[in-house]
Amino acid sequence: MKMERQDMKGKDLNLGLQLIATLLLLCLCYTCEVAEGKSQQTTKKTYIVHMDMSKMAATCEDHLQWYDSSLKSVSESADMLYTYSSIIHGFSTRLTQEEAELLEKQSGILSVLPETIYKLHTTHSPEFLGLGSSDSVVPASASSSEVIVGVLDTGVWPEIKSFDDTGLGPVPSTWKGTCEAGKNFNSSSCNRKLIGAQYFSKGYEAAFGPIDETMESKSPRDDDGHGTHTATTAAGSAVSGASLFGYAFGTARGMAPQARVAAYKVCWLGGCFSSDILAGMEKAVADGVNVISMSIGGGISDYNRDTVAIGAFRAVAQGILVSCSAGNSGPSPGSLTNVAPWITTVGAGTLDRDFPAYVSLGNGKNYSGISLYSGKPLSDSLVPLVYAGNVSNSTSGNLCMTGTLVPSQVAGKIVICDRGSNSRVQKGLVVKDSGALGMILANTELYGEELVADAHVLPTSTVGQRAADAIKNYAFTDPKPTATIASGGTKLGVEPSPVLAAFSSRGPNLVTQEVLKPDLIAPGVNILAGWTGAAGPSGLTRDTRHVSFNIISGTSMSCPHVSGLAALIKGAHQDWSAAAIKSALMTTAYATYKNGENILDVATGQPSTPFDFGAGHVNPMAALDPGLVYDASVDDYLSFFCALNYSAADIKQITNEDFTCDSSKKYSLGDLNYPSFSVPLQTASGKGGGAGVTSTVKYTRTLTNVGAPATYKLSMTSKTQSVKISVEPESLSFAKENEKKSYTVTFTATSMPSGTNSFAHLEWSDGKHVVGSPIAFSWT
Repeated sequence: MKMERQDMKGKDLNLGLQLIATLLLLCLCYTCEVAEGKSQQTTKKTYIVHMDMSKMAATCEDHLQWYDSSLKSVSESADMLYTYSSIIHGFSTRLTQEEAELLEKQSGILSVLPETIYKLHTTHSPEFLGLGSSDSVVPASASSSEVIVGVLDTGVWPEIKSFDDTGLGPVPSTWKGTCEAGKNFNSSSCNRKLIGAQYFSKGYEAAFGPIDETMESKSPRDDDGHGTHTATTAAGSAVSGASLFGYAFGTARGMAPQARVAAYKVCWLGGCFSSDILAGMEKAVADGVNVISMSIGGGISDYNRDTVAIGAFRAVAQGILVSCSAGNSGPSPGSLTNVAPWITTVGAGTLDRDFPAYVSLGNGKNYSGISLYSGKPLSDSLVPLVYAGNVSNSTSGNLCMTGTLVPSQVAGKIVICDRGSNSRVQKGLVVKDSGALGMILANTELYGEELVADAHVLPTSTVGQRAADAIKNYAFTDPKPTATIASGGTKLGVEPSPVLAAFSSRGPNLVTQEVLKPDLIAPGVNILAGWTGAAGPSGLTRDTRHVSFNIISGTSMSCPHVSGLAALIKGAHQDWSAAAIKSALMTTAYATYKNGENILDVATGQPSTPFDFGAGHVNPMAALDPGLVYDASVDDYLSFFCALNYSAADIKQITNEDFTCDSSKKYSLGDLNYPSFSVPLQTASGKGGGAGVTSTVKYTRTLTNVGAPATYKLSMTSKTQSVKISVEPESLSFAKENEKKSYTVTFTATSMPSGTNSFAHLEWSDGKHVVGSPIAFSWT
């Protein structure tokens, strides 16, 4: 019994201790919840406040006083970071969540949007695009040098030869911008080529504190290289003898070498902040640029909640073409950013140029990869070969992460590293630091056969998945595997080309299925262009090499190709709208090789589709003379918003206009005058299946003649038997320039399994011009 009593006492004691512990835990949880609640109430972040000017209080003398009084009504301590007066009416400021919610409830406030952090979508191109290596193909003209390309990016390195202004006349009289001085950047850094440079850092500094000027320049100077590369790709002056360590040797020139460049530094080490981007866009519009190039992106959201889309709309409404990168999140479907229909969204393809690096194995087999390594080469003698996963102290050692390799097991050898997780060049640095002689960078299934060249710090060859698997199999099965690596220099005439880059983000458009995105693709793989003097070509902090040109890849590189080509077209057709220029680029693009096969997707090795390449690969010479264009005005976009069921307040957030949709009118997303067609179809049963069930939709388009009088006749090709396509009329006759003619396309679909996509192509031709439009069908 004693024992039993003691046991009972022990149980009681345990129960008591458990009760106390539970009460303490509840108190702790309550304390944490209270603390978290207080933290949410006191933590401030940046918001962009969009004001309705028509609702300005009568007691306020001007809009600035109204902004200030509205802000002070919710926070006495808050200051305005920026005020906006053209792209939107409003300001950006730091508020708590509670203050932001209170402010949004006030009369006259259209929206209070939290700051979005965007990221960068990080010579031979003119020849590949048919522009030649000089101005002889597209002769320089006075009007072409009047075009100004505004580049929103990481700034510029003004001293490089790509910004040489020799041969250029005075700065265009339409230019109203400035050359802003700052650390390591003087007002004299600009010239007749780089006519303006400014920086916008208030949003960045509000989030991260004052800029550390030992790490980056608080000025338009580019410490990263990305901005200089994109600016010179778009409109760099011709520089002979350009190369990266001898690779891609030749004349480097932008797409529009006579155009002027204005740089707006909105991206910093911590990213690109929407309040800074909006300020940069507003200044670019006010300064008088003709094209805005932005190789940046974030997530996707409704257009009235998307800062870049809002800013771009106001620019396009004033005739400025806005070109943005599609993103580097391919090959996943629906991975696009920058999908607003008024933005020109650009994916990436390859050139017909390669930088081979050959791998020779001890079993006599040879494999071709790619590299831009330029240092001391390996000898012809074979050296031991090891797989990183087998010489590591980590379960993720195969990825060659910092500190994961065992130096004694890799010294004097070539190491096979799998691609992924850390950067490609970082892997090379890890291998070199461990005492290895070289690296084979192996693509896994995720990357397939995509080969992206890098300026590695030791002898390296990046190989596709098939070669990687064979090399690894040899390393695993041979008792003493050996290898060596040799550079193959620069190789031209690579076929097939172009191919779609695996990293290029893909459709469908997840915001509006009826708008096909991307719009088109352009060269974005292994592109040579100007570079900063503040960073080595690998981008590694320990890379002390200095170059004037670098070779990098991304839709960040394809975007400025299109920006420059848009400037070229603007110079030739000064009265064309942004939509007309975009249409010219899209309807003249090509999607097939000479053999009639679709452009290949390097991710799959199979033909790509309009959800991957949009209208196709840009064809600038044809775009200069498209014959017909699909033009669009603000009114077209207003009808588009009505078809989206946007309220008057939603529409005003984007347009700054008071507009109410006509309740008696039927609006259709299919009637937006877009150069391509995306047709979501649903069977009458609401399911993808069901024999004999059909779905019919109609799209209307209007073409404007921008050439000589002519009659255009319709031709149609389709890759599906499940959709009947009819066009009325099938012939369009134009008697004069700028005459408009409309046509209607009726799509009648029988049942299809859910999720199936299929494609067709519509063309109008007068015998000289071909005005093409892709058609993408999707069943839901």
